[in-house]
Amino acid sequence: MIRLFVAIGLPHATSVDLAMMCGGGMPGARWVPMENYHITLRFIGEVSEPQADDIDSALATLSSKPFDLQIKGCGVFGQDHPRALWAGIEPNEALTNLQKKIARVFQQIGLAPDKRKFAPHITLARLRNAEPLKVQQFIQDHSLYKAPPIAIDSFGLYSSDLSHSGSIYHLEQSYTLARVKA
Repeated sequence: MIRLFVAIGLPHATSVDLAMMCGGGMPGARWVPMENYHITLRFIGEVSEPQADDIDSALATLSSKPFDLQIKGCGVFGQDHPRALWAGIEPNEALTNLQKKIARVFQQIGLAPDKRKFAPHITLARLRNAEPLKVQQFIQDHSLYKAPPIAIDSFGLYSSDLSHSGSIYHLEQSYTLARVKA
């Protein structure tokens, strides 16, 4: 069995920029290593090797144009009991369309639809018993954060190995976004 997800990796410079605002005075925060920053397009979970091959084949059939996206602001999942800090992604039709195409090809190969609404973000920290006031202060301090636009010309199929120190991600396959002929 292999644990998979589909995501967009970030350029190194963008990851460094995001990492600069993380860390420090927030007890209960487990900061995500910058090499693990990504935008999840679809979490898949545990699958067999043959099913992983079907997923790879399905993703290889996708056709979509490259696009730019903007990282902007930050927020938290779990208002009353904060569980994750994230950097936001400005609404982006091309990103949403890519995610929908992935959902369609996965349905065609028999994967159950994702029950969660697509909410593009980059997880910066996982929180456990973090003080809500400190979390809100972090969000307030970084609410105006805006990274330079990022050119997106590919996405990837990643595996995830769980360890005591957190997840370790491996890019299994990359898929290039090509200009679609009119």
